[in-house]
Amino acid sequence: MVRALHDLRRARRELTGRLAFVPTMGALHPGHLALVAAGQARADHVAASIFVNPLQFGAHEDFSRYPRQERLDHSMLQAAEVALTWVPQAEDLYPDGFATRIEVGGLGERWEGAARPGHFAGVATVVAKLLIAVAPDVALFGEKDFQQLAVIRRLVRDLALPVEIVGVPTVREEDGLALSSRNAYLSAEERARAAALPRALAEAAQAIGGGLPVEEALAEGRAGLRQAGFERIDYFALVDSASLEPLDEPSGDMRLIAAATIGSTRLLDNLPL
Repeated sequence: MVRALHDLRRARRELTGRLAFVPTMGALHPGHLALVAAGQARADHVAASIFVNPLQFGAHEDFSRYPRQERLDHSMLQAAEVALTWVPQAEDLYPDGFATRIEVGGLGERWEGAARPGHFAGVATVVAKLLIAVAPDVALFGEKDFQQLAVIRRLVRDLALPVEIVGVPTVREEDGLALSSRNAYLSAEERARAAALPRALAEAAQAIGGGLPVEEALAEGRAGLRQAGFERIDYFALVDSASLEPLDEPSGDMRLIAAATIGSTRLLDNLPL
């Protein structure tokens, strides 16, 4: 495990061959390890980072209470045979006077961008810095944060960064709930009711595939979430997979995307159609 940027660069030079990279915010779970496994299938070595990025949290979000378990995370990465783990310090990534932000227009403005202003500027800025520092051949991101994946792909394309971006399918619990570090916030009762989110997406997908008008299927999905106890639904929408523009009727490669809050925990999920 290395922390300082100069130690990262030294360790990176010692890794010959193709390198895969898995950036994380820690609190690792089997979804992260699926990213590592996907990287191992595509490269000679895998590097990972653990960094809770303050730039992507809003003023009233959960930065201070975001789960941190560095020692356990490092042990999990070692057991998964990750060759290099980088735990950067905030002052290394954002030194005094740091004033640069990367904005990804269009893709970053709807959905999460509207619900969490400034979020994707924080994501794009830190991902660009991590990719430049690690210099991997391929970087892997989970499809659970589907809009984030789209934003990162656009970032890499627009800046001509020499790295392949690979999306890895969402890993789920037995009842369908997408694995997420934030699931740790759920009480036992909330955890049981949270499975309504993937269920609503699956039912909407089935309804749309069966010919029900899109808006009716989406309205039924939102109603199901409210009945299950989700207090706020930021969006529950059918979108084009590439542009993330909303669709009023089925067309091409599509995703159902959703963000909703149960108790104090905001959950994201999506499903391809």
